[in-house]
Amino acid sequence: MTIGVWILGDQLWEKQAALQSCSHQENVPVILIESLHHVRVRPYHKQKLVLIWSAMRHFAEELCQLGYSVTYKIAEDFETPLQEWIEANQITQLRVMMPSDRPFSQMIQSLKLSCHQLLIPNNHFLWSTEEFNNWARGRKRLVMEDFYREGRRRFQILIEKDKPVGGKWNFDQENRQPPKGKLNTPPAHWFEPDEITREAIAKVNSLSVPTYGEVEPFRWAVTRKQALQVLYWFIQHRLKNFGSYQDAMVTGEETMWHALLSPYMNIGLLQPLEIIQAVQQAYEQHQLPLNSVEGFIRQVLGWREYMHGIYHYVDADYPEKNWFNHTQPLPEFFWTGRTKMNCLHQILTQVQRTGYAHHIQRLMVLSNFALIAGISPQSVENWFHATFIDAYDWVMQTNVIGMGLFADGGVLASKPYAASANYINRMSDYCKSCVYNHKERVGKNACPFNFFYWDFLDRHREQLHLQGRMSFIMKNLDKMSQEELQSIRQQAQDWHAQEISSPKFG
Repeated sequence: MTIGVWILGDQLWEKQAALQSCSHQENVPVILIESLHHVRVRPYHKQKLVLIWSAMRHFAEELCQLGYSVTYKIAEDFETPLQEWIEANQITQLRVMMPSDRPFSQMIQSLKLSCHQLLIPNNHFLWSTEEFNNWARGRKRLVMEDFYREGRRRFQILIEKDKPVGGKWNFDQENRQPPKGKLNTPPAHWFEPDEITREAIAKVNSLSVPTYGEVEPFRWAVTRKQALQVLYWFIQHRLKNFGSYQDAMVTGEETMWHALLSPYMNIGLLQPLEIIQAVQQAYEQHQLPLNSVEGFIRQVLGWREYMHGIYHYVDADYPEKNWFNHTQPLPEFFWTGRTKMNCLHQILTQVQRTGYAHHIQRLMVLSNFALIAGISPQSVENWFHATFIDAYDWVMQTNVIGMGLFADGGVLASKPYAASANYINRMSDYCKSCVYNHKERVGKNACPFNFFYWDFLDRHREQLHLQGRMSFIMKNLDKMSQEELQSIRQQAQDWHAQEISSPKFG
């Protein structure tokens, strides 16, 4: 039997499962494929394409140096170069590590190849799909906090004598400080493109398919060595103050104290447990603030693993969920950034430049606006998937459909993450430079976040009354006069009629 390994663009780790399954064999044939057909699915951010293709090309070189027989193909599809390679190498069994994304798994299984295919269980996550399903099965609630605590115990992270270090599992209340005064944020750790990356940039610039965003300056890491440098830089310069200001948003501050590690974890250059253990070790050696350390570990050990587990646990129709029946089209300004709402303008133009925005910018501004404005969940998820450098089906379906838009009716979240301009004003400086007044609900100067927020609560009054955590705010809605509510409804309708046009990309 002649075994060959196909490595996908988000599986760039020497110890990935398909390669590991062949570790006893010498000179295993390996293939990596850049598919142009795959990039036609949606208008991906140019920097994401550069990241993937440059990282793939660098990884192929590393495998050659390790003694693998590597074939690297740039083709229209996957099937044609695969079949040619299979025949040329007389391969009788093709091994592929199970893709993280369901559509890609289905595509692989539909390929008509002249050899047997073997899908090897994915080892890029701490919890396998089977392990998560065993944890979830039979539970009345699938709460992330429960899962996170189980993960802490299982991997012995911030645990001392079976108790959480510091006496609490969660230090979230300490991690919501608004930005006040001079913050003195440390710079991010970026890189200059090498020759391989410049070739990838040229390739992206030559594409005839629709793409999104700006390709330069491209500053992301493209190798495991560089990604490890970003990790150590975060621990040394950013982790200390990460927790307190992880929710803050400031004009001109693209990354604040955030780690910028998700693009590298999501393509295999870094592994979650090595990140978590490095952060825990830094805490133990340097007495770093526990709220920062725990807050970061919760995002990786808790949220990231939970999102992946839920993605494979829910039914296949999850991507089509639309609990509020929202059908408004995605506004054109999501693609262009041209809007008078300063918070949206700042974040959308940042995404154009970098492919990145931190979690609160995504959840409490972008997703929040889409939710309260009644925009189609599927169009919003497609936009997130296209524009973010760390976006994949497994992470965007659950984060956008479930967490951001509550379109799953509460599978993930205990209440919709809906907020008025008051939240944005408290956690950012965006409102200070905006033409709209964050205090006004109706009128020419009223912030759209305000009238859309109250219109959202009013439109879905019956559904939201069933959400226990919404009872307090629904009582405030009940106190509003019919005259004010009618003004709010009318202003929301007028905004849609005047501002929303057909999306640029279908």
